[in-house]
Parts: sequence; C-alpha cells; structure tokens
Amino acid sequence: MPDRLFRDRRDAGRALAGLLDHYRGRHDLVVLALPRGGAPAGYEVARALGAPLDVFVARKLGVPGQEDLVMGAIAGDGALVLNDDVIRGLAIPPEVVEHVAGWEGREITRWERHFRQDLTPRKVHGRVAILVDDGLATGVAVRAAIKALRRLGPARVVVALPAASEATYEELEVEADEVVCATTPSPFFSADQSYWDFTEVTVEDVRDLLRASATSAPARAGGQGRAEITAIRSEALPADEGIPAPEALFDLVGDAHLVLIGGSSHGTHEFYAARAAMTRRLIEEKGFCAVAVQADWPDAYRVNRYVQGLSQDATAEEALRDFQRFPTWMWRNAVVLDFVGWLREHNDRVLGHSDKAGFYGLDLYEIHRAMYEVITYLEGVDPAAAARARERYACFDHLGSGDGQMYGITAACGAGEDCEDEVVRRLVELRRQAMDSARRQGLPAEDELFYAELNAAATKTADEHYRSMFSGRVSSWNLRDHHMADTLDALAVHLGRRRGRPAKIVVWAHNAHVGDARATEAACRGEINLGQLARERHGSGCRIIGLTTYTGTVTATDLWGGPAERKWLRPALSDSDEELFHEVGQKAFFISFTAAPRSADVLRSARLERMVAAVYRPQSERRSHYFRARLRDQFDAVIHVDETRAVEPLERTARWSRGEIPGTDPPGL
Repeated sequence: MPDRLFRDRRDAGRALAGLLDHYRGRHDLVVLALPRGGAPAGYEVARALGAPLDVFVARKLGVPGQEDLVMGAIAGDGALVLNDDVIRGLAIPPEVVEHVAGWEGREITRWERHFRQDLTPRKVHGRVAILVDDGLATGVAVRAAIKALRRLGPARVVVALPAASEATYEELEVEADEVVCATTPSPFFSADQSYWDFTEVTVEDVRDLLRASATSAPARAGGQGRAEITAIRSEALPADEGIPAPEALFDLVGDAHLVLIGGSSHGTHEFYAARAAMTRRLIEEKGFCAVAVQADWPDAYRVNRYVQGLSQDATAEEALRDFQRFPTWMWRNAVVLDFVGWLREHNDRVLGHSDKAGFYGLDLYEIHRAMYEVITYLEGVDPAAAARARERYACFDHLGSGDGQMYGITAACGAGEDCEDEVVRRLVELRRQAMDSARRQGLPAEDELFYAELNAAATKTADEHYRSMFSGRVSSWNLRDHHMADTLDALAVHLGRRRGRPAKIVVWAHNAHVGDARATEAACRGEINLGQLARERHGSGCRIIGLTTYTGTVTATDLWGGPAERKWLRPALSDSDEELFHEVGQKAFFISFTAAPRSADVLRSARLERMVAAVYRPQSERRSHYFRARLRDQFDAVIHVDETRAVEPLERTARWSRGEIPGTDPPGL
C-alpha cells in the first residue's frame, strides 16, 4: 500500500477546510488558488468556508536552458522573489534575470484572463486572503504570491498547503500571517508523494472550478455529506455494545492467523469488552491459542502462568498484580479481570497442556519502564527536570506525536550525561531482575529456552539499546513497534512448534499501534507501527479491527503518571471519522470493508481521527488527540460505539469515583 495520505487534490482541499474551520461564516474571506494544481484544493476550501474563489497566478523563473532549475518567481504586478544561491552559483547576469522576469510577468496577465474568461477578479483589499496550493518544496512561488498580495492590502494573508517540507513551512510562517499545513513529510521530495492521484490539472479544469464556485451554494456548516452518511448506514451491521455477530466476525477473519484488535483509547469499557468477547469466540470456535497484549512481557507472563494453571496465584486478581506501573488501569481493570478468569476456566477444561490458550505481553520492559525510571531519578536530583519530563512523556503514547522521538534525558529534561549513565544502569539491572524473577516463579520447560532467546539479544546490548532510545538517535516509536512485531513473530513460531501446527493469535493494542501507519500522516514522517509490519510480513494472514467512539466517559489522567480519573470525552470534532459515524445515527455498528464497498470508498478519504492514550487533554483536543488518516486503509474493519463509558480500574480512586460532569470544561479551555 503506498504511503500517501490524500486521494487527490480535492480530498486534500477538504482536509485543509477542516483546519481552516475557524474562518467559516466570515464575510470578509477570499480564497485564492495558485493554478493550476491549487485550484481543486482551493475549490473545496472555498466551498466549505462559504467564501468566493479566485486564482492568483505566480510564475517560476527557470534558468535559461535549464528551465527545471528555479532561480526565483514572480507574481502580481511584478513582485519578485529570487533564489540568490542559484543565481550566484551559476553566475547568472542581472540582465538575464530581468529578461526572464519580464517575460513571465507578462504571462501572468495573459494566464489570469485565460483562467477567468468573463469572471470578474475578486476583491482582496481589506479581506482575509487564503492562498491555497497543492503542496510545495521550496515555496518560492508562494513567497512571491505573498509579496504581491501584500501590495493589494489584505487584512490578513493565510497560506494553506496540503503538504510542504518542514523548512518551507517555517520560512512561510515568517512571511504570512498564518500558515496551515496538513502534513510535513520527511524527507520531502515533491508534492505528488502525498497523493494517490496527482493527475495534471488542465486549464479547463480550473475554469470549471471557478464557474462552479461562483454558482454553487456553500457546504452546510458542521456535519458531513448526506451521501456519505447514507452509504455507511446502508452497509453497517449491528454490533450490540460493540460486539459484532459471530458470522460477521468469522467472515472477516476467514483463515487469518493474526487478528489485531485496536481501540482509540486505553480507558474505554466497550473497547475492552468487545475485544474480550471476540477473542472468546475465536478461541472457542476458531482455534486461536493466544492473546498478545500491549504490555510488558514479564508482567503479562505472570497472567499466562495463572491461566495455564502453573502459578501460585489463587485468583485472577492476584495474577494481575505485576501490573503496577502507570497506567495501571490499562490491564488492571474489571474487564480484563473477567477475561483472565474466563481464560483460566476455559483452559481447565482443556486436556492437553499444549492446547491451552496463553496470555502474553509484547513490550518486554521497554518504553514505559524507561519513562518511569527517568522521572524517579530526576525527582531525587532535579524536580524541575522531572516536571519537564512528565510534560514531555504525556504526549509520547501517541502515533505521530510531534517528531516521533521519545526525547533523551538531555533533550527532554535538560539533565546531563551523569543522569543518563545512572538511568541506563538502572534499566539494564531492571531487565536482568525481571528475567531472574520470572525464572524463580517457574517457567514451563518448553518456554524456558524461548524466554531466554527472546531476552538474550536485547540484554547483551542493553546499554547501547537504552542509550539510543534516550538520545533520539532512532525513533523510539519505531523501535518499540519493531520490537512488538518481532516478539509477536517469535511467539507465533514458538507456539506453533509447541502445538505442532501454526499458531493463531489475537493482539490487543491501541489503534495507534494496530492501525496501519502507512494510512496516516505519521507515515509522512517515516513512522511505522505494529499493524503495518504485521501486514507486510503476513499479508492476507492478518486482519486488523479498529474501534472508535464519539463521546462518553474515559479513564485517563491529566498528567503522565497521575491517578486514574473518569473524564468526560468531548464530542468528536467536525471532519472526523467519529463525527461521520455519529451522524449515521446508530448506537453501535460494524463495517467490514471487503463486504461494504460503498463505505470503503467513503472512508478512503483522509479525515481526522481521535486517539486518547493514558493522558487526555481537552484543553488542546485537536493538537493533542487528533491526526489525519484514511480509515479504510488503516483497518480491515471498524466497530463504532457512539457513546461509551470509562473502564473501571481495580483500584478506584476518589477522583475516578466522583468523575467529571459532562458538559463542563477544565480551566483554561
């Protein structure tokens, strides 16, 4: 699957319209598209905002004889921006630059008439001018357009781009009053890398869009298209409390040996309950033999010993007691407790040990333990640095969070090398202790070698491994998900060998980990995830199910490491998949995309999608919890539960029991 975010330029324009929604309804707007490529995107922006559309022509200045090499650009009534590096490097004489600029300047007037024909130019003076292009690398043409626009006296110049390089984005921020960019791919080579369809826009296309904009009504404020809603409503299958009918689930799974089940939060009861119900079906009726969860291996392995009747733990609650680190409610909650109890009862009915179902973790004492140790150390030596670390880590459990790096101690906290040395030493020792503890508690003979093999490589190079994770020399998100994918593959091989037939495994993790990263804006930054790797390695042997919600309550906290709270989950934002599903008007439904072609087509467009990990910050809802994605390509199926409730922690805090009153906002929102 190509790592592209937008279906075409109009799809990109709809994405930009969502980012510009704060301008909707204003009467002093004008949208100016840079033709030809910017016209389809500009049309969608103008339509969504209820603004007039016009073209604003800027012409690049090509080096004579090497026209693809740009030495500058010209726009409007002679506004010129030059690339001094190119001009000096090629020793281009001033008279040559002047000649090319004069020629292209005359072309601007001709092309404006050519595009508009009998349409009158739109007024710019005193208005908010939104300049739209389809993406750019150097930005020279847009910079010339900004310079020319300033001469026309707009109240404000806003630049809107579906894709741009980070450097260009930062340069334009200096020259425009506001820059809105849907994505900043890295590395950025050309605009077309962000599109599936980058077909050339013709002169007639531009004319048609200008005429259509002049005569069409603006899109209705809020909500999404009725045709899209109708398409989904016609193909959605019932899913009571988020649980699809067995036949619908089995049709989706087919002969796949990996089923990854996500969830858009770590604190939603219905997500855990739906995973548990579907997993029970797959274990009982389809021969699945293991649940692999987004948890550390040693913590989960204690549960595995219990469900297989090999531990001293008398109850499921005791078996879950190794889950003591933040966020404890992620696995120490009422739904997981019930599932672990059921899994033990199921296994007690199974005669052969090799046929018993297991419970395993994929994380293997990695990222969250590292965060905890960093903060614990800093609290003793530098409380201010510890506070900065908490703030930074609050954003980490989030695909596409900033630059994709878990900052090292020096970068995130301002501490020095001595701090790094101490924390790395602690982490290496913790890994060794975890292995020793697991062995003391007893491993089945057939698991002993596997457990040792799984830990040997990481333990051997643990110092280097942790230092690279902290320093930012590698993407720690990618490091983590590669590790989970490798652990999943190793587990499948091990269980298959033990059982004498291929192992079939269910994975429980956040949508951010299981939804194919190639269908999200994170791919533009080079980020991968478990779902992408599973598809690449297993192809049709893998199925991915995403779960979403519109509103309700969620177990989360304000600050990384904080106590569990029952928080009000705000209604999803406009232009999001969740809002679209809400408008379908059903309490809960299931869509398998191979069986729902109309819905699949609708959900191939890039929309906003929400994710809430351990921390929920409604004060910065859009920035902290939304990213843009093509949901149909993220998942093979989606389950939507419109209103959900918070998962119940086994340790209920007073703040969780009290809860947050729906309809209220935290201070500063």
